[in-house]
Amino acid sequence: MSAPRICVPGKHAQIQMIPVIFYSQRICHIENGTTAGNGTYQRNGFIYSSIAGYLKTDKTDDGQVLIEVKRDIEQNAVPSVDAVVTARVTNVNPRFCKCLILSVGKIGLREPFRGQIRKEDVRATEKDKVEMYKSFRPGDIIVARVLSLGDAHSYLLTTAENELGVVMATSEAGANMDPISWCEMKCPKTLAIEHRKVAKVQPKYIQYTDT
Repeated sequence: MSAPRICVPGKHAQIQMIPVIFYSQRICHIENGTTAGNGTYQRNGFIYSSIAGYLKTDKTDDGQVLIEVKRDIEQNAVPSVDAVVTARVTNVNPRFCKCLILSVGKIGLREPFRGQIRKEDVRATEKDKVEMYKSFRPGDIIVARVLSLGDAHSYLLTTAENELGVVMATSEAGANMDPISWCEMKCPKTLAIEHRKVAKVQPKYIQYTDT
């Protein structure tokens, strides 16, 4: 099925909403001035729907076209032990990284929860050789599993499975990188290679929401 026609609003126009038929539908090509928002994710130069719902386009204050997918009824969820979550890395140090949980399963969150991945929970083997800066970088989008509820401030997460880890990352040149192995991603602009704990991506795990 072809991508839906997108009506980009003018400066003073009302937002446009168009039905999106199914989950993971390709919406449009990424162009200058186009931004993926809630309920969408970017891959290989295109914006895709990460949930089923209605396509909403709007103009941001800086003139960008914001593309989002909304459900009829807003849902919320609380991370539980063993749940698969999508999160954005916010801080990395030698012992752990901090992140914001953006969705639980296929449910995008209205407000993010805080999460943490410890060095020993990055991968299942050779844990003593893990280097956090070679596993994650701030801004990376990751898929992880809730290990425990931790303390009152954050959830403990793990990426110690093949399907878990970094699913989207931006290179130092500002390009979306492509995975080339379980521990490396390549910038399509400069061809530079950067280290990551790369997830063996399966579409059912991708739930990216820009919060």
